[in-house]
Amino acid sequence: MKVGRFEIEQLSEGIFEIFEDGIIQKTDSSIITSARHKSDIKSTSTPIGINPILIRDGKHNILLDTGLGWGLDHKSRYTDTSNLLTNLDIFGLTPADITHVVLTHLHFDHSAGSTFVDYNISTQATMPYANYFIQKKEWYFALEQINEKKKSIGAGYNLDEFYKLAAEDKLVMITDTYFELLPGIELIRTGGHTPGHQIVKIQDAGETAFFLGDLVPSEYHLNHYAMRQLDIDPIQSKKAKTLILRQALKEEALLLFYHSIHAKAGKLEQDKDKKFVLRDVE
Repeated sequence: MKVGRFEIEQLSEGIFEIFEDGIIQKTDSSIITSARHKSDIKSTSTPIGINPILIRDGKHNILLDTGLGWGLDHKSRYTDTSNLLTNLDIFGLTPADITHVVLTHLHFDHSAGSTFVDYNISTQATMPYANYFIQKKEWYFALEQINEKKKSIGAGYNLDEFYKLAAEDKLVMITDTYFELLPGIELIRTGGHTPGHQIVKIQDAGETAFFLGDLVPSEYHLNHYAMRQLDIDPIQSKKAKTLILRQALKEEALLLFYHSIHAKAGKLEQDKDKKFVLRDVE
């Protein structure tokens, strides 16, 4: 996909099931994508995709979120699982080629691929020459949550290996609501899901795209709010979501979804009932 001078690729780690206690399991994609038989048994898990974004402009290689990172660690048992290394290799890149990493927030399903454990059992930055851009509010909120006895539903924070990035000054702490990463790439703090949640706006040559993080995790979240138990500030989430989707519709922007299984990208239209409909893009 192209947005002006930017080439956008959706990377995929596959399809997973996430349970209410935050446990994530790899899932056979054929089970999820096929028609399921109806059951009276209440499901305790939710199927999700894990789809980081790669942006290239010929000079920079920008990564949006880093996924779970399964298979990156030395002696990992997930040797057959897709991760950043296997995804980037498809495009002739290595993690060392990445110039910038943007993390929408620090929940481990969005950020665990930022580091790995090497053959010397030492934590290393997966993208060794990149800075990692996060909101300062997100970092301090994550530190507070680590010491909380009560855990939130769904994927939470696990900073065990992330401290190495802080110690090596690889974290760029953003304090602005709007921050220009590069000309044409803007980070926007939305809050809501977490206090420091941010999305990414990509704009060039009259074309626009939004990477929505967990503000709108998938196409199924366009017309209803299903994140009440997962968002720290539901009112702020709904407000930010409404504003961004209205702007995306007006600008005919490409939407990029991190957790979608089926429609991972598309542009918005409205049906006769004023509900959002996602139109496929080539």
